Parts: sequence; C-alpha cells; structure tokens
Amino acid sequence: MTASDPLTETPLRAYGGETGDTRVSRRRATLIEATLDLLAESEAGAVTVRGICARAELTPRYFYESFTGVDDLVAATYDGVIAEIAEKTLAGFAVGEELPEKVANAVRALVGIIDSDPRKGNLLFADTLRSPVVAAKRDESTRLFVSLTTRSAIQATGLAPGPEITAAAYFQVGGLGRILAAWTQGALELDRERLIDLCVAMMLPHGNDGSSAAAR
Repeated sequence: MTASDPLTETPLRAYGGETGDTRVSRRRATLIEATLDLLAESEAGAVTVRGICARAELTPRYFYESFTGVDDLVAATYDGVIAEIAEKTLAGFAVGEELPEKVANAVRALVGIIDSDPRKGNLLFADTLRSPVVAAKRDESTRLFVSLTTRSAIQATGLAPGPEITAAAYFQVGGLGRILAAWTQGALELDRERLIDLCVAMMLPHGNDGSSAAAR
C-alpha cells in the first residue's frame, strides 16, 4: 500500500531516491528519538508537540502524519523500548542449556539496553515520569514480562502452570525492576557485571534448578 500525506490524501512520491514510506518511517523514528531526549530531561507533562518538533527539527505537519498527539507519541516511544527489551531478553534466554545461564543471558541483555542508553532506563523507571500514559504503560509492561517469565519458567523447568508460579513471576519482575530502577538512579554502587550477577542470584534463590518455594 502506498503511503499518503494525511494533509492532502495524495500518494507520497519518491524524492531523492527515498520512497514516501521510508521518509515517513524516518521522520517517525526521529520524533521518537526526540521524545526519549525530552523525557530524560523533564517530566512527561512538560513534553509538548512544539518542543518535540523543535528537538527533531521537524514541523508539526510531520508530527501529525504519524501521531495524534503527545500521549500517542509517548506511548509509541515506550512500546518501542519494551519491544526491544522483549526481543533481546527472549533471545538471550533461548541461548544456553541450564536455567541459570539462560536467566543470566536475559538479564545481561536487559541491563545492556538500559546501560547503553540511559534514556530508556529513565523512561522505564524514573519517578519523575508520572503521566497517566507512562503509568499505564508500566503496568502493561509488567503484565507482559510476568507472562513471558511464567512461560519461560514453565518451558525451562517443567513446572506446572498455576497461581504460585505466576506469583513468583510477579515477585521476580517487580524485584528486578526496583533493583534496576535504583541502579539507574545511582542508588546502587555496582558495576554492570556485579549488578547482573546479583540480579541472577536473587532470581534463582534456591539453587541452580531455578525452582522456588512459591512455585512448588
């Protein structure tokens, strides 16, 4: 399907060797990058269309070709970070034979994302981002990672599905999130590898089989 300019409803033409769809995607990515910048610098409520467009060096016309408003853009920015984390942590978990190695690979992938781009850690964990959109997205992402953690644990250990293993997943996801929040905000003086080792040890508290009293 050919992309259309929402202001004219005419097909977007190729320009300078770049298709209309590619230009729209590039501008969308630029707006998301600008949003990550601004959210890292201020509270979510201070982010405006004008500010985002100024940072992205785009006019509002190009903002509205992809987003209906700031909330829509913030939600898309958050979703993009969560999709990246889900993809890389699941890929990490899939590598290795034993559960501790799988968990370590998944945690290493997650820590690598927020360490290499602090803006993403800020979006996930900063207390200053109290907008309803961010709050809702954080709740949504918690449920997603609880589901992924539960599924991965069942596949790796053979444990039967049930409320106990779901509760354990909530405990692990919530605890890991608070540790990473403290680390990104400078409250934990740990280097990257010590942080990863600590998180893995706390997520596998009953030994290398990955089981816990709550999941038995």
